Amino acid sequence: MSDPVKPVQNKAVSNGIPPPELDLPFPDRPEIITDNLMKLTTLVPNERNKFIFQKLIGHLHQFVSETSITTEEWMNTIQFLTRTGQTCTPLRQEFILLSDVLGVSALVDALNNPPVSGGTSSSVLGPFFTEDAPDVELGASIASEGKGQYMYVEGRVLSTDGKPIPDAVIETWETDEFGFYDTQYADRPQADCRGRLRSDKDGKYGYRAVVPVAYPIPGDGPVGDLLLLLGRHNMRPNHLHMMIEAPGYQKLTTAFYPEGDTYLSSDAVFGVKKSLVVKLTDVNDDGEARKRGFPKGGSFKLLQFDLILVEEEQSKAARLQYAREHGVKT
Repeated sequence: MSDPVKPVQNKAVSNGIPPPELDLPFPDRPEIITDNLMKLTTLVPNERNKFIFQKLIGHLHQFVSETSITTEEWMNTIQFLTRTGQTCTPLRQEFILLSDVLGVSALVDALNNPPVSGGTSSSVLGPFFTEDAPDVELGASIASEGKGQYMYVEGRVLSTDGKPIPDAVIETWETDEFGFYDTQYADRPQADCRGRLRSDKDGKYGYRAVVPVAYPIPGDGPVGDLLLLLGRHNMRPNHLHMMIEAPGYQKLTTAFYPEGDTYLSSDAVFGVKKSLVVKLTDVNDDGEARKRGFPKGGSFKLLQFDLILVEEEQSKAARLQYAREHGVKT
């Protein structure tokens, strides 16, 4: 029997967009390249996208021109970005880490979450959030035994006018006492030091955790190499992440930073805000520890913090006001 006939390779085809009816001179000089590209952006149908790409192209071309970047330097940049993408996995987001250490994540967060009187400040998401946090009951633990010094976290979820917000979804995650998130362990059997819970009918929440520690962001990838190149440390102060959602309210992504940490003012990802620096209270009461569910009793740290959510309309109004005051196009 003869071999089956192989199908003819499909012909390469365009995306169907015809040549533009624009005056585009041959790019014989550097400035013509930028001019032609800016003309092409006038064809972008979405006005917001058009505005963003005009700004992006303008600033990027200006950067290249002002620095007279060499071909070798640009290829090194391309290779760096390629390595950054190749380092990403479902559990490791090197691009978020890159955005974090360049201060872009913090800047986007600040611009999108301008302060609203009474509201809890936001902070960066970071690269270690996952979608597989287990549901935990109020008062239960997000950390398996042996992950660190006991800590109990409690408070209320409230609106800016003090109204309790019941059934708010709270996602929380942190490192263990060794400075690692669960996703950094190669043999991660299940999610640990993270959980999802809901506030009760009075807006109260509480759960057992461990005291987080300061830790280095991953230094075994391209972002770690970049920090070495820039002469910057790769440490984050100890902190506990939280993300809170409730219908009608702006989603809050935040973190709490126990006072006294060496790296509070030089956080590698610029996530610390003064209002998010908190005090941990020492509770040296074996009975109280067991009452709160710590199996070995003894002492524990107590973190008490009310989470104040901002209504969506309040948040939108604050963003528009900031844009008007600073001449920002939205």
